[in-house]
Amino acid sequence: MHEGLHPILKNMMPLVDGIANTFGRNCEVVLHDVRNPDNSIVAIANGHVTNRVVGGPMSEYGLADLRKGDFSCNKVNYLKKTKDGRVLKSTSMYIKDEKDSIVGFLCINFDISELTVMRNLINEFTHINDEVNFLSAEGSGTDTINDVLSRIVDKTLESMGKPVAFLTKEEKVNVVQLLEVQGIFLVKGAIDYVAKVLCVSRYTIYNYLDEIRIEA
Repeated sequence: MHEGLHPILKNMMPLVDGIANTFGRNCEVVLHDVRNPDNSIVAIANGHVTNRVVGGPMSEYGLADLRKGDFSCNKVNYLKKTKDGRVLKSTSMYIKDEKDSIVGFLCINFDISELTVMRNLINEFTHINDEVNFLSAEGSGTDTINDVLSRIVDKTLESMGKPVAFLTKEEKVNVVQLLEVQGIFLVKGAIDYVAKVLCVSRYTIYNYLDEIRIEA
């Protein structure tokens, strides 16, 4: 069955089942011999993903690659769709011989249709209104005003997505503005607390507030 198959492709055949078994039934792995596009598939695992079998032809994507003739870089993590509308996350790796001539393709097609549905459901379920996000923190009935202060400051800093040491002056002003909107500076001692957290002086916080209020 594999007479005349390039030795490199023969050596790669065990990878087909190995990769497929590692990532499960939604992961189709296909090994193509580019010398025979009409019957290019020499090994396939989980062929139910695209309904292909050994001896099948090269896909339109593979034929397009052959026509272009550019095999300098593998194609990694691109999207394809099956005829019945399922979404595939795909990778095509070009197999070359010792003379750098193309001899085959190793293609991975992972059906992410169910995962895409789950992602959309999770995104919808976890969507938060940014305008009220900072006001939604709730503590226990035994919280002190300092606990509330600390929690709101922590959540505001967390929203910046980086450590305080990496915040620019403009980003620190933005933090102070967000805290001002939440009424933090009505709390006694808040100026000193925020100054300590932002690693600036209390006078700098006053300057930030003056800057914010002038712009407002």
